[in-house]
Amino acid sequence: MGLPKPLHPLIGLINLSGLQNNTGINTVIFDLYVISLKRGCDKLLYGQQAYDFDEGLMAFMSPGQVLRGEESDIPFELDGWMLFIHPDFLWNTSLATNIRKYEYFDYSVNEALFLSDKEEIIINGIIENIRNEYHSNIDKFSKQIIISHLENLFSYAERFYNRQFITREKSNHHVLVRLEKLLSDYFNNDDLVMTGLPTVQYLSESLHLSPTYLRSLLKALTGQTTQQHIHNKLMERAKEKLSTTDLSVSEIAYGLGFEHPQSFSKLFKAKTKMSPLGFRATFN
Repeated sequence: MGLPKPLHPLIGLINLSGLQNNTGINTVIFDLYVISLKRGCDKLLYGQQAYDFDEGLMAFMSPGQVLRGEESDIPFELDGWMLFIHPDFLWNTSLATNIRKYEYFDYSVNEALFLSDKEEIIINGIIENIRNEYHSNIDKFSKQIIISHLENLFSYAERFYNRQFITREKSNHHVLVRLEKLLSDYFNNDDLVMTGLPTVQYLSESLHLSPTYLRSLLKALTGQTTQQHIHNKLMERAKEKLSTTDLSVSEIAYGLGFEHPQSFSKLFKAKTKMSPLGFRATFN
């Protein structure tokens, strides 16, 4: 892409304004952490999903993710920046392990962060601090100062993502409605013995969201993870079967997709503080 040579071997900050892709390559796999803020970019694809980058937004990629553009040329009006961080740069720092707690690095590109004007000013201010340190003479303080700025950047991004989960009420409510329908339809299936319990992967793929983004979204909106939503629906159906049918606990367990009745009984007691038979006895 004709990117300028970075000033540090393990971290690079690139200004995107005026860049063009003259290589004809439109698929990239980074072995780096990549943080970007982009404006005026054409559509990009993550897997089979397209996302329109005409508006300014912030995205995070962890090593090994694939980014693919629809066009081979980067438009002239593209603006923003990209920050590349080699994993080795984090070695022997607080971020070496703490970076894993920032779940948005596992989100898909189409789950990027929309920034308000005020939020963008804050983010760009932190990036400018990194840029100033990046262009300074490298000394024994440089790495820790940049790490501190990165921790600040990641904390703000986490705050802004949480705000996005809350403020995009209409689209997020739609996700909750679809999730409830998916779970209801799944447990209404008479073939649970063959299909087994619904998985987080199944739900996220059906909702066209990454598993991590779905978990974070549900946690912010409901206080519960995707797995907890599955268990809630499971307990709802289990209680219905125990209170309205004469099926044995084993028959109910198999009917709900459990291979072993003991696993069902253990989960039921953990969730309700009662055994399945104890719960049934309250209706007699």
